Amino acid sequence: MSLLSPPLEAFWAVVQKGTVQEAARTIGLTQTGVTQRIRSIEKMLNTTLFIRSRKGMKLTTEGESLLHYVKNSLENEGMTLSKIQGTNIDSIIEISISGPSSILRSRVIPNLSETCRKNKNLRFRFDLSDVDSNSDKLKTGFCDLAILEHHDVTKEMDSKILKAERYKLYVATSWKRRTFTDIITNESIIDFNSKDMMTLNYLDKYKLKSKVKKERHYANNTDALTSMITSGMGYSVLSEEYAAAHIKKGELFDISPSQFFDFKIALAWYHRPHMPEYFRHITKTIL
Repeated sequence: MSLLSPPLEAFWAVVQKGTVQEAARTIGLTQTGVTQRIRSIEKMLNTTLFIRSRKGMKLTTEGESLLHYVKNSLENEGMTLSKIQGTNIDSIIEISISGPSSILRSRVIPNLSETCRKNKNLRFRFDLSDVDSNSDKLKTGFCDLAILEHHDVTKEMDSKILKAERYKLYVATSWKRRTFTDIITNESIIDFNSKDMMTLNYLDKYKLKSKVKKERHYANNTDALTSMITSGMGYSVLSEEYAAAHIKKGELFDISPSQFFDFKIALAWYHRPHMPEYFRHITKTIL
């Protein structure tokens, strides 16, 4: 059951499914019917909500604003129906959180485990995203909460500053007798992709950037990147929290314990006029 108006129901279906065809199947309409409902909203608001692309229907900035309204409405609707139909009716609530894999695995998931145990109706979807833009995922409604670099938080978002992630440089344990200078001069950096500047920012902080090889190895997955380090394929910076378990196992070695680079981050979400208590609790729990 949904209290959304038919046009908004069609809009929500297109957002969820990505295409008019799949949205039509979901809500039992023809493609023409879905299109007409979308156009009725656009006419009423005097704006364009979607742009067609090869990848499907992409929200415009105005469409993103409407999406946040719809998500807030659905959130309030779930609580309202639960009260109307009785407390014995379960209302399952899904919360999606996008962010760097190191933070989600070492900090967010452990912190929210108790919240999950206490609230049986909560369902979490953790999106471990080291390469994609988590800011874009928040804007388009893919996630409810996102961990962003502090400068990616926009004025439209609500946010809180989190404890910075401390990055340090790690190598294979078989290299621990080698000097720091020898390694950064003769070995290759391992990063997520060509746009990943974390290791270079660390080296730049200590005026070492000019000493390194320009060509890098790439692996767009933290586990794969770590495996490449432990195999002696190169070196990289990793979150100190994430690397702790691998250090304990003797798989990684901190080649320069006194040096680090702090990655400033924030937890961001879009404003909720009536923030549910469970959502408020989640934002407070993530530190």
